[in-house]
Amino acid sequence: MEKTFDLKNLKAIKIELTRFMMAYKFALDEMTTKINILKDEFNYIHEYNPIEHVKSRLKSPGSIFSKVQRKGLDYTLESIKENIKDIAGMRITCSFISDIYEISRMIANQKDIRIIEYKDYIKNPKPNGYQSLHMIVEIPIFMSDREELILVEIQIRTIAMDFWASLEHKIYYKYNKEIPQKMLEELKTTAEMAAHLDNKMEGLHKEMAKMKKTEEAEDQILQSMGIGNNKLKLLETFIEEQLGIK
Repeated sequence: MEKTFDLKNLKAIKIELTRFMMAYKFALDEMTTKINILKDEFNYIHEYNPIEHVKSRLKSPGSIFSKVQRKGLDYTLESIKENIKDIAGMRITCSFISDIYEISRMIANQKDIRIIEYKDYIKNPKPNGYQSLHMIVEIPIFMSDREELILVEIQIRTIAMDFWASLEHKIYYKYNKEIPQKMLEELKTTAEMAAHLDNKMEGLHKEMAKMKKTEEAEDQILQSMGIGNNKLKLLETFIEEQLGIK
């Protein structure tokens, strides 16, 4: 009877752990759907999509329990849910810095999302030069018999920020987290170069936006004159008149 009780108890724990991990998977699915909707809206309506790439990942149970051990937390699902906020993670890569803040604003405006943490490592980079915008959001997940409020970590970066962070991560683990001081200084310098590139590209982005607004204003003037957008026809008519072509 003792063995039967242990097996039943083990099965119950396994089911509860499975439900626990599924909730985080469903939260990622919900966030992915929301981001895809934004991407489609930009593509079909605004004719500009600021989102370059979207990646998501779910920590494995082994990785979760390793973090529990490092932090000295209780080995309970309640403690894990309360203290480990990056079980479900999403990374959004954008074209320009302004896109990062625009997307973060759109996410924050979703009625069923609550912002738990907001860390701006773009305005305030980490000492090693790392830049990104981090958000911890809470999203409701509806199971068959309950509603769960699940945390998802969202990182929003430019392409340059993501490129630097990816290489820094590889170097960090190649040297077993003991990076030589000279290399740390080089990494900091390259982070500054990446930030400079982002700022230059942001300037170009703003200039293009101004040019587009100017063109739109010119089109409105032509429309108000009854000419519409057919600038080519207007030019042809002018040339014909000047050359005396009938």
